[in-house]
Amino acid sequence: MSNKFNYDLDFDAVDFRDHPELYRIGVGEQGVLLVEPYKSELLPLWRFKTEEIATHSAEQLYEKFEEYLNNKDFVGADMARKYIQMGFTRARRYANHPSGRKYAAGDDPDHEQKAYPYSSGSPRKGNEVLPRAKDAAISEKAKAAAVFKSYWDRCRAHPEYQQQKEAFRKKYY
Repeated sequence: MSNKFNYDLDFDAVDFRDHPELYRIGVGEQGVLLVEPYKSELLPLWRFKTEEIATHSAEQLYEKFEEYLNNKDFVGADMARKYIQMGFTRARRYANHPSGRKYAAGDDPDHEQKAYPYSSGSPRKGNEVLPRAKDAAISEKAKAAAVFKSYWDRCRAHPEYQQQKEAFRKKYY
């Protein structure tokens, strides 16, 4: 078995707490909006509008991360790590591009965008990258991103997380 995230599962029917053997770590934030019951437990905690809101959100998500680790629930811990990572990436996206759009519109009317999670990124990925906002390094969203980045770094460096990740791979891959 590989580390590749399996998008072919029936995510509406699988409880990953009961079936951790079906979970794959994948790359980055893969599965963050699919894997239950963790999505239902973590998504309500995920906010990044301001630095203050991001701080509260990151603290709550990190508490869940540690709670999952303490309960030997690696899948939950990895999902909490993914929400923290997504806090960083989304806040950073809006710091760089307040509209949320990174790429300029293209000229290909035939390009089909597959629905998430099957897309391979933006259908405009090959297009010109729009200019970054002038305040991208100091805006409120940049501050929110920095909060999440510090918690994301803590997650990845956490010795218990690293140990459980290795044990999970040995057991299920």
